[in-house]
Amino acid sequence: MIRCPECSAEIDVDEDEVEEGEILSCPECESELEVSQIHPVHLNIISDDDDDDDDDEEDEEEEVAENGDLPEKKEEDDDEEEDEE
Repeated sequence: MIRCPECSAEIDVDEDEVEEGEILSCPECESELEVSQIHPVHLNIISDDDDDDDDDEEDEEEEVAENGDLPEKKEEDDDEEEDEE
């Protein structure tokens, strides 16, 4: 029996049935865990930080589209183009 590094829930894993690099899911917190070592089994949390950042950017873009304002970066680009003309 091993514990989830995220929530400490017990995870029933048989050392003889897992392979290094295998991805498991915690039944409690649903974190994705990678088997980084066998005999004894050691799990690492797979980071979702990159995915979260992408989601935040998408949410930001949706907010801008809903209120009709242009993103600041585009306004700056437009200002630069006007200066060049």
